[in-house]
Amino acid sequence: MIVFVTGATGFVGSFVAEEFLRRGYTVRCLTRATSSLQWLEGLPVERAVGSLLDKNSLERAVSGVDVIVHVAGLTAARNREEFFQANHLGTKNLLEAARAAAPHLRRFVHLSSLTVCGPAQSLDRPLLESDPCKPLTAYGESKKAAEDEVNSMRSVMPITIIRAPAVYGQRDTAIFDYFKAVNWGIAALIGFDDKRLSLIHVEDLARGLADAAESPTTIGETYFVADEPFYSWVEITSVTKAALQKRYVVTLRVPHSIVLGAAALSEFVGKFSSKPPVFNYEKGIDFIQKYWICSVEKAHRDFGYTSQLGIECGIPKTIAWYKENKWL
Repeated sequence: MIVFVTGATGFVGSFVAEEFLRRGYTVRCLTRATSSLQWLEGLPVERAVGSLLDKNSLERAVSGVDVIVHVAGLTAARNREEFFQANHLGTKNLLEAARAAAPHLRRFVHLSSLTVCGPAQSLDRPLLESDPCKPLTAYGESKKAAEDEVNSMRSVMPITIIRAPAVYGQRDTAIFDYFKAVNWGIAALIGFDDKRLSLIHVEDLARGLADAAESPTTIGETYFVADEPFYSWVEITSVTKAALQKRYVVTLRVPHSIVLGAAALSEFVGKFSSKPPVFNYEKGIDFIQKYWICSVEKAHRDFGYTSQLGIECGIPKTIAWYKENKWL
C-alpha cells in the first residue's frame, strides 16, 4: 500500500508520514526542490518533487498510490488571494491529479480546520459536523472552499474530511511562542471572560487521520477530531507551568481592544517583511472568540476515535522535546 502525503516536510505532515510508516505503508511525500527535510531525515520515505500548483508534477507524484492524505496548507498569507491559491486551488489541482493518475485510489483524506465553521455559540453546544459553516477569516473561507472541492468529488472518489482545532506538539513553531512566554514567567490571557477551546496533540491527529483513512465507514463523511475536554487557558497555563517547573508565573489579562490593536500593528509591520506575519488582524479576531469548541462524538461512533494524550500528557511531552532540542 502506497500513501501519498502532502505537507510531509512540515509539523503535522511529518507526524502523519511517521504514523503510516509504523503501519507498514510505503510513504511518498510531496516536496519542493528547496524544501527542508529535517523532519524526514532518516525516514524511509519516497520523495516526489513538485508543487500543488503544478498539475503535471502532481500527476507524476500520485501515480499508482492507494491513499492520499492532503495535509499541506497555508496558514499565514499577505492577502485573501494567497490563501485561496494555496488552500483552494492547490486542493483542486490535487483532486484532479488523483482522478487522472490514481484510478485505483482507496481513499482521499483531506485535513481541514475548525475555522471553516466559526466559533460555537455556547459552552453547552459545541460545533457539530452538520452545523452550517460560518468562517470568520479569509483563511477559514479558503479552507471551506477546499472542503467544497473535496465534497464535489464524492460521487467519483472515496473522500474523507477531517477538521482539526488548534494543534500543538513537538516541532511546532506557532503555539511554541505561548510555551516560551510561560517559560519566561508570563502568561497572557485574552480578555476577561472564560474562553474555552478544543485542542489536539499532533500525535493524536496523525493517528486519527490514519484511522479514518483505513475505516470503511468514513467514506464520504466529515469529522472533527480533538481532545474530548474543552480547555480554558487557565487550565492550559497551570499544566504548562507544572511541566516547566515554574514556581511563579505572572498572569496578565489583555483586553480585546489591545489584542486587535497589536494584531493590526503586526499586520502592518509584516508588509515590509519577507514573510507574512503569523499574527495579523484576522488572527486577532480568532483569538477573541469565546468558544472554539467541537464535538468528537461522530468520530468516536464511526471509527472509534478517542484522544490518547490530552494536555496532561501532551504538554509535558511537548515541553520535554523543546528542552531536549534546545528550543527552551
